[in-house]
Amino acid sequence: MEGMRPVRVLFVCLGNICRSPMAKGIFLKLLKERGLLDRFEVDSAGLGGWHAGEDMDPRARRVLEENGAAIPHRARRMTREDCARFDHILVMDRENLEGVLRLCPEAKAKVRLVLDFLDGAQEEVPDPYYGDLWVFREAYLLLEEALKGFLDRVMPPHPSRDGGLS
Repeated sequence: MEGMRPVRVLFVCLGNICRSPMAKGIFLKLLKERGLLDRFEVDSAGLGGWHAGEDMDPRARRVLEENGAAIPHRARRMTREDCARFDHILVMDRENLEGVLRLCPEAKAKVRLVLDFLDGAQEEVPDPYYGDLWVFREAYLLLEEALKGFLDRVMPPHPSRDGGLS
């Protein structure tokens, strides 16, 4: 595995203080649980810059803490460089999808709705910003299930995790 470039994943929402930092924390937790932290590079960003430099929403932080997925965070705005740098750009809703494609039309093949990896009818992660703590908890559960599906797609569970060749 040495010398292999990590898989680069970027999570994008509107302001980078609720959904995308939650997705990053959840995904890092999943990677840690599966012993895959060294195989990935993970970040999050927002399409708007009005929260740049801020910590994540306190409700998002609380829900991550409740689930053992807390991470340090400073909001940042997505750049065109992100489009070239990341292998997968996972967005929270159709508005985010359109915004990323306006910024980087050439990245179309890399950009997906995060809930595309969830077996269900729901397409978008509702923005919990104007909701209460329960709405953040619901967003966490949706993201967790979708990100398990994404991780299984990108790095299928291997029957031999004991170091043996297979």
